[in-house]
Amino acid sequence: MLVKILLTVIFLAVTVYVGIYSRKQAKNVDGFVLGGRSVGPWLSAFAFGTSYFSAVVFVGYAGQFGWKYGLASSWIGIGNAIIGSLLAWLILGRRTKLMTQHINSRTMPDFFGTRFSNQGLRIVASIIAFVFLIPYTAGVYSGISKLFDMGFGIPYEYCIFIMALLTAVYVILGGYKATAINDFIQGIVMLGGIIAVIAVVLNSQGGFTEALHKMKEVAPTAHDLESPLYKDFQPGDFASWWGPNPMSLLGVVVLTSLGTWGLPQMVGKFYSITDESAIKRGTIISTIFAFIVAGGCYFLGGFGRLFGEPVWNEARHNYKFDDIIPTMLDTAVNSDLLIGLVMVLVLSASMSTLASLVLTSSSTMTLDLIYRDKRATADEVKSGEIDDEVAEKIERRKVVIMRVLIVFFIVISVLIALNPPTFIAQLMGISWGALAGAFLAPFLLGLYWRGVTTASVWACFIWGVGFTVVNMILGNPINPIDCGAIAMVGGFPVVLIVSLVTKKLPQAKLDSIWKCYK
Repeated sequence: MLVKILLTVIFLAVTVYVGIYSRKQAKNVDGFVLGGRSVGPWLSAFAFGTSYFSAVVFVGYAGQFGWKYGLASSWIGIGNAIIGSLLAWLILGRRTKLMTQHINSRTMPDFFGTRFSNQGLRIVASIIAFVFLIPYTAGVYSGISKLFDMGFGIPYEYCIFIMALLTAVYVILGGYKATAINDFIQGIVMLGGIIAVIAVVLNSQGGFTEALHKMKEVAPTAHDLESPLYKDFQPGDFASWWGPNPMSLLGVVVLTSLGTWGLPQMVGKFYSITDESAIKRGTIISTIFAFIVAGGCYFLGGFGRLFGEPVWNEARHNYKFDDIIPTMLDTAVNSDLLIGLVMVLVLSASMSTLASLVLTSSSTMTLDLIYRDKRATADEVKSGEIDDEVAEKIERRKVVIMRVLIVFFIVISVLIALNPPTFIAQLMGISWGALAGAFLAPFLLGLYWRGVTTASVWACFIWGVGFTVVNMILGNPINPIDCGAIAMVGGFPVVLIVSLVTKKLPQAKLDSIWKCYK
């Protein structure tokens, strides 16, 4: 216990110190939200990766999908690396950096309002972002708390409060720069931790070859067979390339990979990166990071059936999937040092994601709802209506409001995490489905196609949020994971069709925006 506590305390002390160290760079809005748009490739790539992968992936997704698909769940990690990281950087990175800097956009809702000349889009997008980032944050709290309960015997509720407090401290102090530096440190811990954990877990089963042989002999349980997922199950499917249900697996790959393209906290990493050369290097770094961390998590989860059947929740008629990874670790890992490393691994993954979520949410609410006239200050200073001192006071006031909203956002997330409505993966499915369903298509197409209209963006907002919420109200007749994937992909025909039949933006406006690519 002493070793575990010591490792955790050192990690947390470093995290808080980084927040204190970075506070001087968080005095104005650009410094607090974007790190002054001068964050290098290593910090940006690790910030992208650590915001992507949290306890939701390590505990919730790896456990649930490893159980459902066996070793084929590794495809989810590969999809995350290729689609969610490599292609995201290649397709979105440069254009996002250039256009958002050109139109002076600091958040994704701000992008919609400025790019499509409609402040209503900006307001509604900020509300969507704030509301649907909450269940994702609650899922992160839930995941990390389950592992801390296993590793330290600390009650679930106490873990949530501790994580909330620590995350608030370093984000409030140092803003985005503190988050990026901590993400880099936490990313290194994640890389080393996941490799060590996989080695120990496989060794507990006699090595990879023996573990694979055991997986070939595993069959679905009686509870599993109640699901249509296994209606065509063949012996050895849990150790096969494609698993028992390739089409269902494809839906998970789409949600967890393509979803990053439309999430405000992920796309925001491209706003702050230094320049185009940094984007090229960041692409390589981010992809390698995702292959190791995401691929490792899902590969590990694929062996979950070798560690016993999880508890069946009769009320919700499903397994307690979130207990699978903690059970694997509790069974396979006998070293206090390694358990301590696992705790720090999950802390690293979760706190980086939490920091990104709360910073995105608070900045969106402040800049897109409370201070919607962000350009007025610069214009007034230029014209001499107000002096630099007054403008600086306004900037500081915005930062104070963002810090207050960080606390507000964390409190709401904690309340949900204390009594989550469903298990972790479903919380993330609802969040990603609504956000990416609403934002992905108009954001991506808005970077490349002049023909996207304001009406089509409104239509996609209604589609993404409406489809996800209606499915939830009806009791999830479509699994939230599949629902999220449908919402994302379905946004593209919505934007394309509506854009073809609605009023186009003025040509002069488009020419002005497209100058950034020359």
